[in-house]
Amino acid sequence: MLRTLLAATAFAALATAAPLTPAAAQNFDFANMSDSQKSAFGDAVREYLMANPQVLVEAINELEAKQQAQQADNDKQLIKTNAKDIFEDGYSWVGGNPDGDITVVEFMDYKCTYCKKAYDEVSDLISKDGNIRFIVKEFPILGQQSELAARFAVATKQIDGDDAYAKMHDTLMKARGNLTVESLSQIAKDQGLDPAPILKQMNDDKVTEVLRQNYQLAQRMAISGTPAFVIGGQLLRGYAPEAAMAKMVAEERNAE
Repeated sequence: MLRTLLAATAFAALATAAPLTPAAAQNFDFANMSDSQKSAFGDAVREYLMANPQVLVEAINELEAKQQAQQADNDKQLIKTNAKDIFEDGYSWVGGNPDGDITVVEFMDYKCTYCKKAYDEVSDLISKDGNIRFIVKEFPILGQQSELAARFAVATKQIDGDDAYAKMHDTLMKARGNLTVESLSQIAKDQGLDPAPILKQMNDDKVTEVLRQNYQLAQRMAISGTPAFVIGGQLLRGYAPEAAMAKMVAEERNAE
């Protein structure tokens, strides 16, 4: 990758210094140069870059900008292709303002440190904005405790409903220490829930299907870590502070 970048930068640098004709540019092939031509070319490139080192920085910045723009375009297409499964899957919990004009979807894991860090940021964003529809996608990828907690949360929703899930989700996002059957059962009791039917439901095919669908969606979206957010038509992989997410929300509103 770096070698390709340097070669492209070198060619661009020489073209800038001494513009090539279209025919010469089209026929330029470093691999087919003789050893003496390659040596002369290398000397010329080195001389130019030593005299103009900013060219390399500019080229790298330009390449990164183009790659980011291409990634953003690709992500928008992924969101369009998978829109129904992202925004209207029929089983994920919907919070915030259900009638909000912008939907924020979070792929999260209860054992993810950055998910817990993002929890307060997301909560503040939703509270301050007041017009954001928020969807949670359980995406346990960090081991046995992650899956145990996700199954318990999904089972809580299926047995006791959305309000119970919302309280369970908030508690699990704030939880520290190990997540076990015993600790999860105690959380349920503390919230006035009977843990027995939830524990039974955890291994039901309906819970397994929710997680399977979320895994498959994440794979199609090229999401491999948590947290990850879909904010309107944009995809954010990783943690971002509230201000950055608020900026994306504003961009989505302005784009409508």
